[in-house]
Amino acid sequence: MGQPMKAEYDLVIVGSGIAGLSFALKVAQAGHSVAILTKKDKAESNTNYAQGGIAAVTSAGDDLEKHVSDTMEAGDGLCDAQVVREVLSDGPARIEDLVELGVAFTSLDDGRISLGREGGHSERRVLHVKDMTGKAIEEALLAAIAREGVEIHEHLFGIDLITARKARKLGIQVEGNEDFVLGLYAYDASAAAVRTVSARSILLATGGTGQTYLYTTNPSIATGDGVAMASRAGLSIANLEFIQFHPTTFHSLEADRFLITEAVRGEGAKLVDGNGNPIMGKYHPLADLAPRDIVARAIDREMKRSGVPCLWLDTPAMSIDFRDRFPTVYENCLKRGVDPVKERIPVVPAAHYSCGGIPAGLDCSTEMPGLYACGEVACTGLHGANRLASNSLLEAVVLAFRGAEAVNAYLADKKKPLFSLPEWVDGDVPASDERVVLSHNLDELKRTMWDYVGIVRSTKRLERARSRIRNLSREINEYYWNAKVDLPLLEVRNLVCVAELIVRSALSRKESRGLHYTLDYPDKAETAETVLVEPMRS
Repeated sequence: MGQPMKAEYDLVIVGSGIAGLSFALKVAQAGHSVAILTKKDKAESNTNYAQGGIAAVTSAGDDLEKHVSDTMEAGDGLCDAQVVREVLSDGPARIEDLVELGVAFTSLDDGRISLGREGGHSERRVLHVKDMTGKAIEEALLAAIAREGVEIHEHLFGIDLITARKARKLGIQVEGNEDFVLGLYAYDASAAAVRTVSARSILLATGGTGQTYLYTTNPSIATGDGVAMASRAGLSIANLEFIQFHPTTFHSLEADRFLITEAVRGEGAKLVDGNGNPIMGKYHPLADLAPRDIVARAIDREMKRSGVPCLWLDTPAMSIDFRDRFPTVYENCLKRGVDPVKERIPVVPAAHYSCGGIPAGLDCSTEMPGLYACGEVACTGLHGANRLASNSLLEAVVLAFRGAEAVNAYLADKKKPLFSLPEWVDGDVPASDERVVLSHNLDELKRTMWDYVGIVRSTKRLERARSRIRNLSREINEYYWNAKVDLPLLEVRNLVCVAELIVRSALSRKESRGLHYTLDYPDKAETAETVLVEPMRS
């Protein structure tokens, strides 16, 4: 058992991936009380599944301008140039921080760091630990925050933010008219109870939204919790239509599709059709190293044109020792009956990464004082309309460093009093009584998103999705307000909220740009604009 949770903290972090852990470390080092809430085990996060690596300019043959250019090109006109330059400039220093924490990046025989190359990169610049980079970074950060006394509370699920606006509506005296965070409600799965936690500041670092789709590379925890919490608290959400589909996941009819890292193509594997013919040369000058949106659409088109259920990665033709470079991919393929050394790997796209999210600055601040967002849950302007491979771990460590400095200043200069918060009022219907209904609702939601809000879209498909999702939303929210909450109910509530936000955002973008491709508007608009979706207040 971990230490008991207190009633108040200087900073509460929701999520235990690289963004949350990095943030916690620096705030705790400044002497503030920090608690991390994670809804499963502390090592369960998208970070832990990140195979590829972390992109940064660390070699003499590379330079910042090349990395900036690659990022901007992948982002298809929607990146914030200042954000791109500042994040990428800070990258090497944050890599040094990770090395000091004990992250042992893979080296070549001559002692130099081994640098991988992935789609969209003009140079080799991806530092990695074999094909388990995220896991290695997370383990180092967990060890570091343990030394700093950061509390990690497992199996606690952030339900909703408690804001000054909400408190005033409930009759609690909060001076002024400004809205800011006071704390949050969290479901304690171990005790089957809801806890009320006061916090002077809150960081949302909950990761992505992949579980809104039937097929995804994301773990089961990626249910869009932070985006949903922020929207219900009154924040607009930006560019959520840009869902990146990873082009190469192991073809399986099961819902859980194993990711085949893009670094496999970076090391020479080619996408081929059923006859063994390479297909990417006709879609992009970089062929198999084209940006992910182009590769995913190419695979989708080839599958539909030929009627095959998948394409293949020609790994037997590679000139490297596959088992040594990609041990995780190798073992997972073997478990599924394919030996990559001898056989091609069958691959299909799957939902992978959300480029939109809660609008946040370079210091992770949001429009609500005291509320911060970092990592995949945030939309900072770095990724634009399509994330460049391996820029996400970089963004997390760079902005966590900057954001932690901002929180330390906020706590020092704007010390907010801790308020007596309203206790949670639960429903009286056991959630388990309607588990079959929730299961059916979730299945319908995931299939609707996969069929109508996928790699290629149309206005008619999106409108169908909106209609179905709104019906699901009414059913789930009616049930939520009457039921005793539990984890499955809370996750489905968030998923349907995020799905509706994605569809509303997609319908608002009347063009095809980056990851958003629609048959009704196949061209880009003259000006790249951010799409903001109004909040879904609770």
